[in-house]
Amino acid sequence: MPTGLGKTIFSEGKQQIHTHALKVKASDLERRNRVPTDLSELLKEGTKESHDRAENTQFVKDFLKGRIKEELFKLATVALYFTYSALEEEMDRNKDNPAFAPLYFPLELHRKEALIKDLQYFYGEDWKEKIECSEATQQYVDRIHHVGQNEPELLVAHAYTRYMGDLSGGQVLKKVAQRALRLPSTEEGIQFYVFGNISSAQQFKQLYRARMNTLDLDKNTKEKIVEEANRAFRFNMQVFDELDKIGKSLAEAQDGGLPVHDGKGDLRKCPYYADKLGPSCPYQGTVALAKQPLVQLMLAACVAVLAGAAAWYMM
Repeated sequence: MPTGLGKTIFSEGKQQIHTHALKVKASDLERRNRVPTDLSELLKEGTKESHDRAENTQFVKDFLKGRIKEELFKLATVALYFTYSALEEEMDRNKDNPAFAPLYFPLELHRKEALIKDLQYFYGEDWKEKIECSEATQQYVDRIHHVGQNEPELLVAHAYTRYMGDLSGGQVLKKVAQRALRLPSTEEGIQFYVFGNISSAQQFKQLYRARMNTLDLDKNTKEKIVEEANRAFRFNMQVFDELDKIGKSLAEAQDGGLPVHDGKGDLRKCPYYADKLGPSCPYQGTVALAKQPLVQLMLAACVAVLAGAAAWYMM
């Protein structure tokens, strides 16, 4: 044990260490209890639960495991096309609005033209005639238009939810889709995930968040933006659920030996792939059923009855 002067120095040193430890602990506690005020932090914290739920939807989980059929991927691309067409239309409308202008990066972020290339790859040059907006996607699109035209300060919520996700988890989905669907190494069919004007996704996301924090917004508006971002996540999850139901319909169609869409045209135009399976595509379904022995026997019986009725009528 130290004695004399050494003991005094040891005691003072020990006290300083103790004091420093208390300050560090207090600082850490203050940091943890601090309520974030930056919009980027509010969105990150305020949408964490929604983000986790979206990642755990069946469609996303299957996608990440490479369990996705080309027909379903095509429909997902269609949903994205209508979503980004609406989003970018409203962003163009509000490009000079102070509530959104700092986040207007058309060259770096806009996805509509990339999605058109993907649709041309999957559906051909007449792709516009073969697609239509699904019910869940239309609800999402309607909300985006409402926000852009009536509450433009909330548009940042939809841009943040989509583009930041595309630059993060979207890059994982790109690799999964390319491998699972055996798409060309030239990235045809997945142009949506290719951001050619962004050299570093991480640095761009930092820039985007910094720009978000420069928006002149009061506390109430920031809270509304967080609420709107959670709403955007819910819209996305509804689209995922819709796609998951269609995916199950596809699987049941194949397992049951029923006719499967030939890929020429939009799957949703075939009533068979609607929620809670209905009849198959009229022409293909009729042909398939007509080939069944039992059906042929029933048809023959019907013809005989009709012939007898016609003969009776002509008498």
